[in-house]
Amino acid sequence: MAVAQSDQLIDRVQVLQARLEALDDSAARDVAGELVAAVVQMYGAGLERIVEALSGAPEIRDELVADPVVGSLLLIHDLYPVPLEERVAEALERVRPYMESHGGDVELLGVADGVAHLRLQGSCRSCAASSATLELAVRQALEEVAPDLRGMEVDGVVEPEPGPEPLGVTLPMAAPPAWFDVNGVAGLAAEEFVGAEVAGTPLVIANVEGTLLAYVDRCASCGGELHGGELSAGALACPSCGRSYFLPRAGRSLDDDGLQLDPVPLLRDNGSVRVALSQ
Repeated sequence: MAVAQSDQLIDRVQVLQARLEALDDSAARDVAGELVAAVVQMYGAGLERIVEALSGAPEIRDELVADPVVGSLLLIHDLYPVPLEERVAEALERVRPYMESHGGDVELLGVADGVAHLRLQGSCRSCAASSATLELAVRQALEEVAPDLRGMEVDGVVEPEPGPEPLGVTLPMAAPPAWFDVNGVAGLAAEEFVGAEVAGTPLVIANVEGTLLAYVDRCASCGGELHGGELSAGALACPSCGRSYFLPRAGRSLDDDGLQLDPVPLLRDNGSVRVALSQ
């Protein structure tokens, strides 16, 4: 079943559930609810037998688990073959290169009662913009592989210090962020960067030592565009004022004056590239 068809099926189930809950006839609601519960239990019993039968065929099992609809059903019936904490650890390994590119890391302290307890490390602890964007990247990675996770508690997120509003986009964002695909950047060569507009936000996306990094396309000093500048050894120079920012360390100014670019969370997954922006 295609992904679009799967999404339509899930949406259809949600619509029907809402219509059921809106029925005026309480007796009809109760009967329909019991019928749905019985059908779910019947399918759960069948899925349990299928999972048991596939215990000797891990390749087939893994292929089925990777399907979003099948995976959701297995989670609903508590039949997912990979433990929650193991999936959380795998998600953190996926996002770790991005964390390290911003001078930080993330430690899994444990999973208790469905809540992942994490600690941001390195420069993440001392930079509000970095800690917020990195926390967002971690949250996205966890949502993809562990949708049954009840919550996430993060130690090491720095609250922004009071002061004048900086140029560009400031994270954390007031509106819930959304993830957008970015085309044509997955194949960027080392020390190559491009300007791109995504969901109305101008960005610069650079390949620094094999890691893709994204920033809002605006100089923190003069407010000018950065995509016409030069990138050398990870340092991006503003073409207007000449100030340089070191991209591997969260876009901090090389002049050591406290200025910093606005980092944007970026994730690579199976050849696709996505960034998180406010809607």
